[in-house]
Amino acid sequence: MATTRPRRLARSVSLVGAGLSQFGAYPDKTSRDLFVEAFQDMQETIDTGISAQDIEAGYVGNYSADLFEHQGHTAPIIADWLGMTPTPITRVENACASSGSALREGVMAIASGMYDVVMVGGVEKMTSLPTEGVTDVLASAADGLYEVPAGLTFPGIFGAIAKAHMDRYETNLDHLLKVGVKNHENGKLNPKAQFQVTVRDMMDRRKIAWPLRLYDCAPITDGASCVLLVASELANQFTDKPVHIAGIGQATGRPLHDAEELTSLSAAKIASAQAYEMAGIGPEQVGVAEVHDCFTIAEIVASEDLGFSRQARARTRWTKGVPPAPATARSTPAAA
Repeated sequence: MATTRPRRLARSVSLVGAGLSQFGAYPDKTSRDLFVEAFQDMQETIDTGISAQDIEAGYVGNYSADLFEHQGHTAPIIADWLGMTPTPITRVENACASSGSALREGVMAIASGMYDVVMVGGVEKMTSLPTEGVTDVLASAADGLYEVPAGLTFPGIFGAIAKAHMDRYETNLDHLLKVGVKNHENGKLNPKAQFQVTVRDMMDRRKIAWPLRLYDCAPITDGASCVLLVASELANQFTDKPVHIAGIGQATGRPLHDAEELTSLSAAKIASAQAYEMAGIGPEQVGVAEVHDCFTIAEIVASEDLGFSRQARARTRWTKGVPPAPATARSTPAAA
């Protein structure tokens, strides 16, 4: 029987540095090259400096290096290229939630008292395959027994979600467009972003998986990220502006073909409720959020599942600190 006691971190954890590689298409780079670039960028953000030998453990989120690059055993290879061997480095694969899940593992590793300094990152190298090959790889996150044989690709899944959302809530193409415009405008502020897309570009009406159009869909990209986590009592040894982690959550939900509804992801509701409960806040107190936006409809659904509207909170009967009743968990992951 699952415990109902409140989840708490036994030890406070802080983020003291973060780095990114350039994002784009890099035929001359591998996943390990990209991660090293992100790691070195992270090192530059540590006020007092950090060497690879100072890190006690690492967790790397990666969905599909085996399929994109024919390279498994990713974490030890990255550790070797960082000069971190024999430090334990673990790969975490959880589809789109791979890096989020890796972050959670890193937090728990420090909160448990096992380690004081932990590296967490994520990397994907997607452009080594043509578009149809990338589509096949991403489809492997769907249910290979029921969904893939029916022709559901990654865009097809979110196209079905978008159409269901339109039918149920009268969402329209302008709503999707506004999400894309906002996100690409924000992306232009990051010099390491893959694209510098204009509003005029966003008017491209080429259909990908109705009702999703070209700029409703995530691009194929190569890139990596890296952060450094430490026990909070040590944070001031690395930076005078640490970010303290107040709450984390993770849950699983049913595949799309077996979901109770197409317009909501139960795992996102439960994971966010766990994070809110641990932090001692409700969704109405959140000032800034970064949500998964692989497709524009994904951001709309996630924003509702995270309780960022009165209507969404009413639909889930949201109570501060009390998660919605979970459905039977089967596979699809989400992390908050």
